[in-house]
Amino acid sequence: MQTAHPGDELFTEASRHSIAAGGKRFRALLVLLAAQFGDPKDPRVIQAAVAIELTHLATLFHDDVMDEAEVRRGQPSVNSRWSNSVAILTGDFLFAQASRILADLGPEAVRIQAETFGRLVDGQLSETIGPRGGQDPLDHYMHVITEKTGSLIATSGQFGALFSDAPAEVATRIAVACERLGVAWQLSDDVIDIASDSAQSGKTPGTDLRQGVRTLPVLYALRSTGQAEAAGSDADRRLHELLAEADLTDDPLLAETLALLRAHPALAESREHVLSWVQGARNEIMALPDVPARAAFLALCDFVEKRTG
Repeated sequence: MQTAHPGDELFTEASRHSIAAGGKRFRALLVLLAAQFGDPKDPRVIQAAVAIELTHLATLFHDDVMDEAEVRRGQPSVNSRWSNSVAILTGDFLFAQASRILADLGPEAVRIQAETFGRLVDGQLSETIGPRGGQDPLDHYMHVITEKTGSLIATSGQFGALFSDAPAEVATRIAVACERLGVAWQLSDDVIDIASDSAQSGKTPGTDLRQGVRTLPVLYALRSTGQAEAAGSDADRRLHELLAEADLTDDPLLAETLALLRAHPALAESREHVLSWVQGARNEIMALPDVPARAAFLALCDFVEKRTG
């Protein structure tokens, strides 16, 4: 908490506002878990975990500006409480704080962070401009998820292994496993947004649809119904019409779309896609040394698989 607070009172209040809102601290957890393959008491591990969490927090400030979000973790977002400028500058400051910590950890840490930051920006830019001419929307979406979500989660695992002096091959394998697990988690959210009711997930179903975001099940459904629209069933044609043209902020239209998606093979395809990423992570983890942390990583895989249904 202290690291995120500069001397300026507004920076202090804005950064404290978002940190206090909570969150899973999933990336910092992965740093600490990966460190179990080396010396978890190495003081560099905690520094790396702080730098990762500050970097993630900074991306959220910027995301909320890009998305014009009014709420973050149940609290007013910084951009809605103050302004876009304050949110952007506070995010920049947190990036600077993370970089300062990593500079103390050496040039390799700085190099990895720079590469990760490049991937984060590439993912955000790709999401902003959308698929290029002739690009498969599903391929585009997977690129965005891998770069924007998977990259920092991969670096979390890599940092934990690296700064605990785990063997280099272990660090590389953990980074790959964490990236695949991170992508699977995001795709699992896509499935839950369609498949689960509020009582099961604790979230309002169809949130992405309402916001016009085409996630994995929608992209599979559009591909399927678009190809078979002329010869397909009435349900297929209606689903394609709703996804392509309807105003899904309208509650009855949203409910109809959710019902058609839940009955469509695209949902099962999406689940299979998630499970393939989970299995990819599991394969990497099974090749790691057999220490208790390996079982914890496998439990994370099992959890993502279970929550996907």
